[in-house]
Amino acid sequence: MTRKTPLRNGLLRYDSLEDAIIGIGERCGQPRVLVYSQRGIIDILMKRDNMTLEEAMDYFYYNIHGGWLGEKTPILLMDIIDGEEDEDEGD
Repeated sequence: MTRKTPLRNGLLRYDSLEDAIIGIGERCGQPRVLVYSQRGIIDILMKRDNMTLEEAMDYFYYNIHGGWLGEKTPILLMDIIDGEEDEDEGD
């Protein structure tokens, strides 16, 4: 399972996935949260851990996407390619 670590400024981050951070999200009346690229996380898992696409997606959806850490849970942005929703994303 991917560990979650608070940053100095109180934002939660997923350990070893910093390269997939694409920004900070804001919601009215809610604390700021980190925003991660789903495709970026899956690419990191494939390269870093030598996973196949299927293995990386399974790991992502079970260990990262499926976790709720409270109101500071990072946002996982579904990447859009050529104006269409990424077909690799599940739900």
